[in-house]
Amino acid sequence: MAYNLLKGKKGIIFGALDEKSIAWKVAKIAKEEGAEFVLTNAPIAMRMGEINKLAEQCNAEIIPADATSIEDLENLFTKAQEILGGKIDFVLHSIGSSPNIRKGKAYGDLNYDWFLKTLDISALSFHKVMQVAEKQDALNEWGSVVALSYVAAQRVFPDYTDMSHAKAVLESIARNYGYRYGKAKNVRVNTISQSPTKTTAGTGVGGFDVFYDYADKMSPLGNASAEDCANYCVTLFSDLTRMVTMQNLMHDGGFSNMGISEDIVNMIQK
Repeated sequence: MAYNLLKGKKGIIFGALDEKSIAWKVAKIAKEEGAEFVLTNAPIAMRMGEINKLAEQCNAEIIPADATSIEDLENLFTKAQEILGGKIDFVLHSIGSSPNIRKGKAYGDLNYDWFLKTLDISALSFHKVMQVAEKQDALNEWGSVVALSYVAAQRVFPDYTDMSHAKAVLESIARNYGYRYGKAKNVRVNTISQSPTKTTAGTGVGGFDVFYDYADKMSPLGNASAEDCANYCVTLFSDLTRMVTMQNLMHDGGFSNMGISEDIVNMIQK
């Protein structure tokens, strides 16, 4: 059931790869709630994914952009405003990649050039997106910028390796740019710390199935689905959350406040 939460709003959605992607779900729900938006992803990700299918379903145009490239981002925001006929009201940053994880490097044997790439793709790109938007004055007053994070920014998940540091940097950028953008334009900036989710990127992390099941058993509500996360994102784009900014919002079925659960105790005792 749609509520017209985003009627008249214009946005940019980064990171839709395929139907498993949280960004894909966000696009579908944002469209149902009345938004217009452009879709964007890195050219290599676009070749791997199915973004054209999503664009057709949402009647949205695609602007290829490498989020680590200032030049690409400048072109993205310029063209997005031309296509949408005005400034932007919301941005979703759903971007994350670790060459070390993808190539099976253990935490004690990281390739540091790859580590820097992880930070650039997964965290610094968030700063670049907002810096370009600010310099172009591309966001409307009371706009909303949201990025997707994970609890490994605060807790140790050994197989998450250098991505845990990238998420910590991402959340720090949200706080610092949230202050700056709030003072300048009343734009709010938040991150959502989502449950482990069976996306194409998520399932590429070693041991994913184990900590997916662990989080599900630990959380009183179970793991939050990609659809639930998309709904949460849409509320943060809407005017219902105008005073929420600089927050890392836990969307994890209660996992982050748990010490241990009966399900885990029973599993250990078996």
